[in-house]
Amino acid sequence: MNKRYAGVAVSVGLLLVSGCTQLKQLTGREETVNYKSTVAGDPLSIPPDLTQANQDAHYKAPAGSATFSQFAQNQAASKGASPSDAILPATSGIQVMRDGNIRWLSVDKPAETVYPKVVDFWGEQGFTIHSQDSKAGLIQTDWAENRAKIPEGWIRSALGGILDQVFDSGERERFRTRVERVNGKTEIYVSHEQMVETPTADGTTFKWVYGKEDPGLNAAMLARMMVFLGTDVKKAQSMVAQAEKDPTQPQVAKVAGDPAALTLSEPFDRAWRRVGVAIDAAGFSVDDRDRSSGDYFVRYLDTDTGQKIDQGNFLTRMFGGKNTAEAGSFRIHVAQQGAGSLVTVLDKNGQQDKSPTAQRIITVLTGHMN
Repeated sequence: MNKRYAGVAVSVGLLLVSGCTQLKQLTGREETVNYKSTVAGDPLSIPPDLTQANQDAHYKAPAGSATFSQFAQNQAASKGASPSDAILPATSGIQVMRDGNIRWLSVDKPAETVYPKVVDFWGEQGFTIHSQDSKAGLIQTDWAENRAKIPEGWIRSALGGILDQVFDSGERERFRTRVERVNGKTEIYVSHEQMVETPTADGTTFKWVYGKEDPGLNAAMLARMMVFLGTDVKKAQSMVAQAEKDPTQPQVAKVAGDPAALTLSEPFDRAWRRVGVAIDAAGFSVDDRDRSSGDYFVRYLDTDTGQKIDQGNFLTRMFGGKNTAEAGSFRIHVAQQGAGSLVTVLDKNGQQDKSPTAQRIITVLTGHMN
C-alpha cells in the first residue's frame, strides 16, 4: 500500500508540474529566456587607464543631499528637468529594421557609446563574454543554457538548487553581436549558434550536435536589448512585432562557370548587410571590415583539406579547447554589379581566389543566405 501511495503521489506531482507549466504558457507569465552561463566570468575590476570612481566628482553626491530623492531633485534642477525625467528616462532614436528574415537595430548614437552598453547587456542576460573586438565591432558570448526550458513547478521550487544540479534542458546557445557605423548611426545585429544533446543511433549515449538558428530568438534578444538601452518594454515588443517583412526575397546564386563567386539581386548596401549576417551565422572569425572597399577580413578553417583537426568534445570546445590546425586569412569582397551585387573571395594580393577553399567559403555563405 505504501508503494502504491508513493507512486500515486509521484504521478500527481508530475501532473502538477506539467499543469503549472502549461498554465503559465497560456497566460503568458512564463519567461521563455533565462540563461545561465556554463563558464564563470572573472571578477570585475576597473581598468588601470580609467579614473578611479572614488576620485571622480561625477560619483560624489553634492553637500546637503541627505537622501537619494533629494539628490535626484538637485541633479534634475541643475539640468532644468523634472525629477521624474531622471528616473528610467525613455530613450528615443532606436528603430527596428528588417530586410527579409534579417532584423537589426538602428540606434541614433555613436558606436563608442553603444558598444560598451551592448557588452553590459549580455552580462545582464546571464552570459559571460568569450571574446570581444572593438575594432571589428564584434562581441561573442560563451555557451549558456536556457533554464526557462526546464519545467517549473512546486517540486523544483521546493528543492531549489538541488534539482538545478540535476535538470538540464539539453540545449546550449551562444550569441554573436556585430556593431557597425552606418550613415552617422549605429547598427546592431544579433545571431546565435545552438548545440542540442541528441541520442546516438544505437541509443546507448548522447552527443552534442549543431542545431538550427532560430530568427525568433534573435528577435527576442533584440527586443530585450532595446529595453536595456532605454526603450519601454511594451514599445520594444510592439516595434519588433511590427517590423515589416520585405515581400521580395533576394535571389542568391552562384556564378555560372565560377564556383568561387555568387550574385545577389540587390544593391550594395543591402548585399553588404546580408553578407555580414551570413558571416556571423556561419561562425567565421572576423578580424576587420572596410565598408568603403566592400571587404570583410575573415579567418576560415577548411575541414576538407586533409589537415588534422582536433575538434575535441563539446565541453572542451565550450571551455576554450583549440584546434591543432590554424585558420587561413581571406577577404570576402562585395561589389556593386549593375542592379545587383557580386561576392567573391580575394587572396592577400587582392586577386580573386578560386581555390577549393574559396569555393567552399562561397558555398557556406550561400547556405546561410537562402
